[in-house]
Amino acid sequence: MPTCLPLVTRRCHTCASMRFRTSGKFRVNANHKLLDAWLLVLCTGCGETAKLTVLERMNVRSFRPELLERMHANDLGLTAELLQDPVLLRRNRVALDWDDAWRLDTGGRDHLDGEVIDVSVRFTARIPVRPVRLIAEGCGLSRAEVERLIAEEKLVSAVRLRGKLAGDFGFTLKR
Repeated sequence: MPTCLPLVTRRCHTCASMRFRTSGKFRVNANHKLLDAWLLVLCTGCGETAKLTVLERMNVRSFRPELLERMHANDLGLTAELLQDPVLLRRNRVALDWDDAWRLDTGGRDHLDGEVIDVSVRFTARIPVRPVRLIAEGCGLSRAEVERLIAEEKLVSAVRLRGKLAGDFGFTLKR
């Protein structure tokens, strides 16, 4: 589950830094009957403000009033929702850096004593994480040991455990 908003990976035009933190603030501009909206992000190096386009030249009548109210209130929930939107990320040519922005909640270690353990992993947000890292942290193993268990086929899953995943999956661990 996320613990804070992720950093935005994008090149700063002022200091050439590659990290921006989300300010949680929006800028909305009206030009007659057309609205533009941006999410403001701040460079971690120099503090320069950059804008991520949320809406561009949208007719006022087709704009949901509750969304406009949330933007005017600088709603952090809306910021988190928008950062999860792959269309917004692709449109602005940015990526998210989730390092140190999530935590693993295992519900305790009592379930790890069995000979065969069936585990279901649920993501509360689309956070790309390596399953090997999740399994190692959740089961109290080293990553090398998790890799060894995969090679010995004592750790099996319907999904590929190498690489990154951002969706729910399950695995079975045989000791």
